Amino acid sequence: MREEKSCGAVVFRREGEKTLFLLLEYFGNYYDFPKGNQEPGEEEQATARREIEEETGIRDVRFIEDFHEIITYFYQRESEVTHKTVAFFLAETSVADVRISYEHKGYKWLPFEEAEAVLKFANSKDILKKVHAFLEGSLMRFKEG
Repeated sequence: MREEKSCGAVVFRREGEKTLFLLLEYFGNYYDFPKGNQEPGEEEQATARREIEEETGIRDVRFIEDFHEIITYFYQRESEVTHKTVAFFLAETSVADVRISYEHKGYKWLPFEEAEAVLKFANSKDILKKVHAFLEGSLMRFKEG
């Protein structure tokens, strides 16, 4: 069995009172977050930053402290089974314009409920729910403080 490690981020931006999440449309006709394979010797967050830039053209991102989630799953390519581990971060940007890479068909900036409805994979939905709860909790702490 092959082992594979990827890193990515849930990228969001604020538009007034709204929080919008960036979803990329993959050629397999599903939406997901920017992510990609970690290169040897590369730190997880550096991989996530590189993948965001390569897949979206966005360079201006600020990683949010204290959010780091790991998911694992198996997939099969030809006859080989791969165990994949993906580290996710949370990244904020003010950039709305996205320049997608050759790996994608399109993109959407969506509020939480719409983003959750568009995501196909349970792992991705779970990550988005955790991000939403994290951001809501941060907002509550900010308002209380």
